[in-house]
Amino acid sequence: MNISTRQVDAFLALAAQRSFTRAAAQCHLSQPAFSALIRALEDDLGLRLFDRSTRHVSLTAEGENFHASALRIRAEVDAALATLRDAALLRRGRVSVALLPSLAAGWLPGVLAGFRAQHPGVELDIADVLSEPCIERVATGKADFALAAIRADTPELQAEPFCEDVFHLVCRADHPLARQPLPAGRRSAAAQWRALAEWPFIHLARHSSVRQYLEAAFHPHAMRTLMEVEQLATVMGMVRAGLGISVVPTLTLFHFQQEGLATRPLALPGLTRQIYLVRRRDRGLSVAAQALYARVMQQRPMHAEMPSKQ
Repeated sequence: MNISTRQVDAFLALAAQRSFTRAAAQCHLSQPAFSALIRALEDDLGLRLFDRSTRHVSLTAEGENFHASALRIRAEVDAALATLRDAALLRRGRVSVALLPSLAAGWLPGVLAGFRAQHPGVELDIADVLSEPCIERVATGKADFALAAIRADTPELQAEPFCEDVFHLVCRADHPLARQPLPAGRRSAAAQWRALAEWPFIHLARHSSVRQYLEAAFHPHAMRTLMEVEQLATVMGMVRAGLGISVVPTLTLFHFQQEGLATRPLALPGLTRQIYLVRRRDRGLSVAAQALYARVMQQRPMHAEMPSKQ
């Protein structure tokens, strides 16, 4: 059985008009073409839906039973088409994005503000998590795409470079490192490390991408770790209290642009964090997700050194 929406529309028109002539005109069909639709519908169902005479058309008992179903079918088709039209015009939809907390807190709000102003009907689901949970959410279909510090190129996932993130010393404005020049140039890595290693260091937890980049850049040397914390806001509070210094990426500096703190760019070999946009290879983005993806790529942070603040 293969009933078309044209047949359903013809049935509903005839049930309402009780006249083949008027129903055919409503459907913008010739009367023979309209009559053929009704006959084909009855043949497909194996039932007579209308009693016909030269002056009168009425629903049979089977036609009355089918009428309620036909109205429901037409309503469901209309609703589905409206949803698709709304999605195509970005009046409705849903986008799920996973990204590093530093990006979610500092850079993303401005991007989403513009997107929401243009597409207020699109629902947003934002997961501000570390790199590995970001990748997991994309792999399991919970996120349309992710921004993470892991190059997740697998048969299922593809990663494209998104932006680069250089690193900065953060300390109190009255700290000696805020006033004395740090050794410059690639050959100064050991001297920079010695300058930093003199002071107590506030580290992020070992599972953070920031900590992993720092340990790789400082290897085989170790910092004078005073404490390990989970949140950058906690790092900021400890540094502001004078408990120690830290080194953080540019994209996290909004936490440290505060009175009494200083930030200074570092130039250690290998100390550049690459952020990747990760998505599935086997699944295209929805219209809404594609629109946000395009905006994210257009407004991605540029690799730039931020001025010191003292």
